[in-house]
Amino acid sequence: MRTSPLVVAPMEGLTGFPFRRVHAHFFGGADAYYLPFVTPTTLPRFTDRQMRELAPDVNIGIRAVPQLLTRRAEDFIWAAKALADLGYDEVNLNLGCPAGTVVAKGKGSGFLREPAELQHFLDKIFGADLPIALSVKTRIGWSSENEFDLLADVYNHYPQMKSLTIHPRLRTDFYKGDIREKVFQQYFASFVMPIGFNGDVITVSDIEKTNKTYQPLAHIMVGRALMADPALFRKAKGGAPASLKEIENYYDALLESYCVAFGNVKNALMRMKEYWFFQHNLFEGAERAVKSIYKAKSMTDYQSAKQFIFENCELKQEAYFGWKKDLG
Repeated sequence: MRTSPLVVAPMEGLTGFPFRRVHAHFFGGADAYYLPFVTPTTLPRFTDRQMRELAPDVNIGIRAVPQLLTRRAEDFIWAAKALADLGYDEVNLNLGCPAGTVVAKGKGSGFLREPAELQHFLDKIFGADLPIALSVKTRIGWSSENEFDLLADVYNHYPQMKSLTIHPRLRTDFYKGDIREKVFQQYFASFVMPIGFNGDVITVSDIEKTNKTYQPLAHIMVGRALMADPALFRKAKGGAPASLKEIENYYDALLESYCVAFGNVKNALMRMKEYWFFQHNLFEGAERAVKSIYKAKSMTDYQSAKQFIFENCELKQEAYFGWKKDLG
């Protein structure tokens, strides 16, 4: 049985270059890191802020795949060419982001409401003879599972697509409820391009089950669970779980990296709190203790709250799916 590559989902604010470099150093890295989306503008150049994520020197030693968020083919094309010039060999189109500010402009999963327009867009970018491979990350529709029938037909017009990563949720689901895996199961064998799986893969057993159930897969993409258990991929490849000291050193290095990146301790602490929303699920009984981290207003408060968890909450072998929220 072929073992599917394990890749990191693009998560705005969490999988930026400080995380990628620190995670790869401590836990051996992923087969690929998909970068949080970049929105190209009508001006054919990346901003200084965008280049902080895209500059080749921040991704040395890891496989990084940039992601673009746009509904203008012209903007996608110039950006894809610029990424090729920077040395990237793949660019990913974001058709999954459910944020209101994104879908209001018809981008991300908002584009899924317009299959005809989406096909026109894809015709242009796949017909542009770009010097870089194109992949797509999608949801299964806007508000109904039935929408995926037409969307799947649209995608199958492009067998040259490097991969199609499917997150089997609707836009109206956001990130709540169970994934709609039956839709993935129904369509998996019908696609003409390699398919990636994304959604609610939490433990090593989840990875093994997904890998066994769907063959072959382009990759298994994981986001939130890797924030909770940064050693997840290492364990799935036969390595050891994270030790308590390893997690502590990892978090110290991640905090230091953000302090340098932001030049601001307050902003670095705010970012670390986002990680702890997931990370505390790898500790036994940390649900109440982590609230002190959320409330921390200074480095001293943060370090004290973090140390309490390390000293009083047992590190588990697998993360608990504690961030799950029901629909409705």
